[in-house]
Amino acid sequence: MRIPLPFRSWSPLPVILLAVATAQAQDPTTTGWLRPPDLIAKLVESPAAPDASLSPQRTWMVLTTRAPLPGLDVVARPHLKLAGLRIDPKSRGPQLGTQVLAITLRSVQTGEERPLAIPPGHWSGPVWSADDRAYFLLRAVEGGAELWLADPATAPPTPVEAVRVNQVLRTGVHWTPDQLHLVLPLVASGQPPERPLVPVGPQVQNSVPGEKAPVRTYQDLLQDAHDEALLEFYAASQVAIVDVRTRKLRALGAPGMYERIDASPDGRFLLLERITRPFSFVQPLNAFPRVVEVLDLTGKLVRTVATMPLRDAVPIGGVPTGPRGIDWIPVLPHTLSWSEALDGGDPNQQVPHRDVVMRLAEPTGTAAPWFQTEHRIAGGQYGGDGAFAMVTEMDRKTRRQRVWQYDAKDAAKPGVSLYERSMQDAYGDPGRPIGERLADGRSVLRMRGSSVFLAGDGASPQGNRPFVDVWDLASGKKERLFHAAPGRHETFVGFLDTGEQRLLIRSESPTESPALVVLDRQSGARTTMLAFPDAAAELTKGITKRLVKYEREDGVPLSGTLYLPPTWREGQKLPCLLWAYPLEYSQASDAGQVRATPNRYLRIGGSSHLALLLAGYAVFDDAAMPIVGPQKSANDTFVDQIQKNARAAIAALAKEGCIDTARVGVSGHSYGAFMTANLLAHTDMFACGIARSGAYNRTLTPFGFQNEERTYWEAPEVYQAMSPFAHAHKINEPLLLIHGADDNNPGTFPIQSQRLFVALKGHGANARLCMLPHESHGYAARENVLHCLAEMVAWLDKHTHTTR
Repeated sequence: MRIPLPFRSWSPLPVILLAVATAQAQDPTTTGWLRPPDLIAKLVESPAAPDASLSPQRTWMVLTTRAPLPGLDVVARPHLKLAGLRIDPKSRGPQLGTQVLAITLRSVQTGEERPLAIPPGHWSGPVWSADDRAYFLLRAVEGGAELWLADPATAPPTPVEAVRVNQVLRTGVHWTPDQLHLVLPLVASGQPPERPLVPVGPQVQNSVPGEKAPVRTYQDLLQDAHDEALLEFYAASQVAIVDVRTRKLRALGAPGMYERIDASPDGRFLLLERITRPFSFVQPLNAFPRVVEVLDLTGKLVRTVATMPLRDAVPIGGVPTGPRGIDWIPVLPHTLSWSEALDGGDPNQQVPHRDVVMRLAEPTGTAAPWFQTEHRIAGGQYGGDGAFAMVTEMDRKTRRQRVWQYDAKDAAKPGVSLYERSMQDAYGDPGRPIGERLADGRSVLRMRGSSVFLAGDGASPQGNRPFVDVWDLASGKKERLFHAAPGRHETFVGFLDTGEQRLLIRSESPTESPALVVLDRQSGARTTMLAFPDAAAELTKGITKRLVKYEREDGVPLSGTLYLPPTWREGQKLPCLLWAYPLEYSQASDAGQVRATPNRYLRIGGSSHLALLLAGYAVFDDAAMPIVGPQKSANDTFVDQIQKNARAAIAALAKEGCIDTARVGVSGHSYGAFMTANLLAHTDMFACGIARSGAYNRTLTPFGFQNEERTYWEAPEVYQAMSPFAHAHKINEPLLLIHGADDNNPGTFPIQSQRLFVALKGHGANARLCMLPHESHGYAARENVLHCLAEMVAWLDKHTHTTR
């Protein structure tokens, strides 16, 4: 039982700021919208810097300016919940989000800027032709998305008449290899079905005796025959091709629920993936049956590549049987490849090889095996030389990966091992291969001779220091082309020439907002191309951060970032919010690695807990919360390990000398909220807790959660021990529960917070439940974000003995 603490006076804010905060304080027992202290509200509502991206051939920089946050009127727009999708029936696409206010094209060569003459709206793009000649935009409007074209790119974009794109299945619009046509899914004609007054019958489901069909916990599933009809109507599209020069439209084939439309690299064929019945009432859309077909450009069926049944009997942690991941090999004219399980898709089967990769050189030919992998295939990438294939396999149990080299042109050549490593070894991460888009549209790995290029985070005991390497596959040697300057956080954006002498990097420091900088490797000169001033800089000025490294009692190294508010003065001991999220690791050496970015500029946005710095609180961010152990049994000690992590964190904060450890609150989102409730149930280290959008009763996720693959019936004692709901009677510190009332994240039903609150209330605990209307797992609407932060500030003010 926590003993009430005596009041400790402190002055987190100067008098002038204290007056502002006090003026905005509100009674948390009242109903209606709350607003956080004015400094936090200004921070949330300040405009963000524009997003920046390069066109494929580096002719243009695209600058996209977005509204800070959508209003609740946007988030609350009526939508359909069908098979795990959330569909805006008016715009024939996903739920709408933040508006785009402006898009500007900036010449990389001259710096000349060309604002696009488009109205504010829900835009996506631009999506460039591979040669930078033209681009298209999509604008969500009633009846489907408009297609706007600019050809040439210097011309203003204009809408293509009579085109409405169906974005329900996010099929996308794609350039064909000649870069003169677009293939796209049009909204199919017809009227939505009306719900009958009397249903056609009850919803009936059957199991198959003897067939195990475990299913994780999903939301927004189909409920009845009318839902099935709605899904079929709204997801139906007509495949078509648009000539960007004439803007003429040509339909191909019959309408269907097309989830994918991809042209072959030589442009002769289309690969289509079509969802079919029977649907499921317990599985989301990605488990529904589908047919994969190859069509020619007249719409004639050339081959049915695969007919995939309903995937409702996939083992936990496993994969479906039959072909999966069917795709064109980008360096060959029209060769398809895919993987097939050799273990029945069951990771518990003991077999010499888990997967085989197949190839189909001609759509009318016969598929043949290419190679087999000992572990599960995790992906493949192809080099610009036309031959190099980089293939990754992964062992879930040990969390290790192997990377191989194969020859795409010569399928008979055996694979060559490139490396094997722990996927969780941040220090040893060689980086991600850098890709490029060729002028004919193919996306491949950038290669020069036998060398590929890698960009990595550069994790180290001092924090991340990103890099770019060139790796000669023939000799195995690596050369470092770029390393972030000491004291700065610099990430690779792209090469600006074919010889890799000019690099575009995003450069920032703790005191300097990000800028795009051109680095000339030969001369070492750095030239700022474009700076992104922070509109909220005056609000966050003076915030300091420290990388804190410490050790758990069992020797596991830990770390976190301690932020101190602008008002902190030497000698003060502040109340603090500890924010964390548990992660599983197979070995302690990986768990203890530093993954922080101490040299990044701090830009706080949305519902970030770091906004509480402007209310005078310190924040110990991303405090390491590792769960170390074998994948199968790590959760057996979950509760014990989070306690060890928390004790170590509190001890480390005490050593910093600026934190009053009797006034530390603990908080987290999703699995971090689950951790928060568990820490309050099993320890007395914290003054209070704030749990956002968590799952607290593991019996409601009986077929596994996170990386737990045992079912409730296989490990009932683990599910019970890990469920804060089962230990609600032990929670004797104040707990604020915040949850999106429309949460669709697997496992985190809104009822999770509602039932925990009832349990706490039933045991006389000090608890508060805030359900944010129309919000999903993350919080998007301006009103809800401000209210969430106001609730958090008020809770800490009340329960860490703070006055305003």
